[in-house]
Amino acid sequence: MPPRLPDRRSRSRPRPQFLLLPLLLHRRHSWFLLLTLALLLLLLLLVHAAAPAALRRANALGRRCSVAASAVAGGGAEGTAGQPRRRRIAMVSFAAEEGNGGGGGGRRSFEGVMEAVEGNKRGYAARMGYDYVDARGAVDPRRPPSWSKILAVRSLLPSYDWVFWNDADTVITNPNISLESILLSAIGHSDFDASPDLVVTEDFGGINAGVWLVRRSAWSERFLEAWWNATSFVRLGSTRSGDNAAMQHLIAALSAEESRAHVRVSPMQCLFNSYPWTPTPKSLYRLFISPASTWRGAYSDGDFMVHLAGIDDKKRWTAKILQEMMSTS
Repeated sequence: MPPRLPDRRSRSRPRPQFLLLPLLLHRRHSWFLLLTLALLLLLLLLVHAAAPAALRRANALGRRCSVAASAVAGGGAEGTAGQPRRRRIAMVSFAAEEGNGGGGGGRRSFEGVMEAVEGNKRGYAARMGYDYVDARGAVDPRRPPSWSKILAVRSLLPSYDWVFWNDADTVITNPNISLESILLSAIGHSDFDASPDLVVTEDFGGINAGVWLVRRSAWSERFLEAWWNATSFVRLGSTRSGDNAAMQHLIAALSAEESRAHVRVSPMQCLFNSYPWTPTPKSLYRLFISPASTWRGAYSDGDFMVHLAGIDDKKRWTAKILQEMMSTS
């Protein structure tokens, strides 16, 4: 009988090293990915737990929203006996609780918000010597209500030196800060009669049209008219009404010279337009992508105003903030 040949299937040949290398690298790569994901998840959990409290204490941790008065240049028109002339300032707001893109129902309804904040704003205006105007009568029903802020401000501007537009979902949280001090910090000098005409803030998405100050001037009248006439930006039946995009477009289209002369963007959003920070997927993403923008705009104790932009259940948030103010006063 011939010798039995070994069964090749029962013999395992050692794999060449050059074949094992990709397998080892693949395993190491998988472990590295798993470790990276675990660390990212841990970091996310830590940020989720710590960021709200840290940002709420941003001012105590060293953030400065305004410039000290001593660091700002003087100047300005004077009244009698060498005293600075008192400027006429109007605070104007409204909330359309029905209609497209500015009130209506749903999770971001403005229903009841105007009434909830009216005492807060009227009390501040009376204390500071400003006029408070509820401009609900200026709403043009042919457009989303938020566009009518332009009409409201245009109608008041001839009677005032400055008009302060503030969306209805805003609350004055530090009534010791005057609008004059905000202007002083934003424009860098106290000559409010020769200052830029439009003072705004910007957030993660650019310039925000929810809170801004405008000076009575021919330039301001032209700008407001152009803004109202930017009809290609009007969005009906959408949560984005288009007025913010139109404002951003008009400012971006200005020449560098005209922009420097007439528009001032506050370096710190928290100067007069802070947003409450909550750990949502969107806010966490923005925190990781642009931590500086979050730091500049997150609401902290001591800020002048909190703006509930993009916040659901605005009435509940408003009541919560007002209750906090009462408990700490």
